[in-house]
Amino acid sequence: MNENTTKKIPVFEKFCYGCGAGGSNVVSTVFASFLLSYYTDTALIAAAAVTSMMVICRVFDGVTDFCMGGIIDKTHTKLGKARPWLLIAGPLMLVGMALIFRVNPDWGDGTKIVYAYLTYIFVNCIVYTILGVAHTALLARLTRDPKDRNTTSTFSSLMNAIVGLVVGTGVSALYIQIGWANTGLVLGVIACALIMIPGIFCKERVGMKEPTPAEGPGGPKPENDVPLMTQLKAVLKNRYFWIALVLGVIILLINANAVAFQIYYCNIVLQSPGTLTMLMAFGQAPGLLMLVIMPYIVNRFSKRVFMVASALIMAVGFCLTGLAGANVTMLLIGTVCRSLGISPMFAGLYAFCADSADYGEWKTGIRSEGFMAASQSIGAKIGMGLGQALPAMLLASVGYDALAETQPQAVINIVRFGFGWLGLILCALLIVGILLMDAEKYIPEIRASLGEKKGPEGGPM
Repeated sequence: MNENTTKKIPVFEKFCYGCGAGGSNVVSTVFASFLLSYYTDTALIAAAAVTSMMVICRVFDGVTDFCMGGIIDKTHTKLGKARPWLLIAGPLMLVGMALIFRVNPDWGDGTKIVYAYLTYIFVNCIVYTILGVAHTALLARLTRDPKDRNTTSTFSSLMNAIVGLVVGTGVSALYIQIGWANTGLVLGVIACALIMIPGIFCKERVGMKEPTPAEGPGGPKPENDVPLMTQLKAVLKNRYFWIALVLGVIILLINANAVAFQIYYCNIVLQSPGTLTMLMAFGQAPGLLMLVIMPYIVNRFSKRVFMVASALIMAVGFCLTGLAGANVTMLLIGTVCRSLGISPMFAGLYAFCADSADYGEWKTGIRSEGFMAASQSIGAKIGMGLGQALPAMLLASVGYDALAETQPQAVINIVRFGFGWLGLILCALLIVGILLMDAEKYIPEIRASLGEKKGPEGGPM
């Protein structure tokens, strides 16, 4: 095994990798927390139309994620496979965020829907795909050391949570002061800067070879590639590809659904829009504590143990929010539990995808960080889309009218169900999925084998 591939990642580089996740969360927090409400209450697009858009776009999203995974696996530059795409994704995200919040409520219904489709597809299905797949693939290319991957993934989740806390608590005040169009521009600038940092400062080591004297200077270069269809067939045989995809769906669905219902809960159940800022803070800050202790527990036990325990804490939180009604104290305690439970899920899933890329190489002799990262990205996109579409669908099913002065009891009941009990049901599914992610048990054998075997028979079948 190349000594450079197990070299410890410098702390500064871990921080830089985390900045990419922070840039991603600028977008995901705003989309999960405010985009549905923006479409229905500001742009005045019908909830049913928004639901259809988000569901239809998921089909296109799955195609673009797979394509991006293949593109990364076929990319060969001196920077590596993933870093160049982060440098491209940053400016594109700035353009997308500047455009998406510019729906004019005075346009005709057809014009508004077409504009919403085009900008949503551009940001979510194209730019966010480039970002998500490239950033996840980059972790597998930084090092083969599983403990260092765990800590790097934790840095990523810490930055993710910190940025989510700042954005979640600050956006309400920002759009009130400068409007949604200018808010989108400001957020686009922030996201662009954060996304480009890992592209500039991180270093790909796995899958790179040192140049020979005949090749000249220029730093490590990509190793010989494998035909795209051969890579795809190998990845689709990797059971952890499918587990990562399903876990991505469930984790993002839980988070996006709860966050999307928050604003409706404050407006309709509590009749206190100002409580939203408090809920956003309580839903982000406590998770930082779990991320601080996560590397110690994960490296001592396993990702699965920590993630199952976190899922149980999250389930308790959803029980409390389901029972809370207008009891703000119970609501805040439940939100804290949800924050403690959800934050480690993202870190665990990123590290699991990197482990799964090693597992696939061990099993087939074919390494494919791009397609493996696509599994997490596809799952995350489906989950985030469903987490936005499901609240819209549930609201539409009970006749939610954004312009009504008083909402009927059916609307109040569906908001309470969506913010509480639905999350509990999803937590049960999540625990089943986590129990299946047992790739860690193969890591010692993988590390020993990959140092000795290469080619199509790189590991036992």
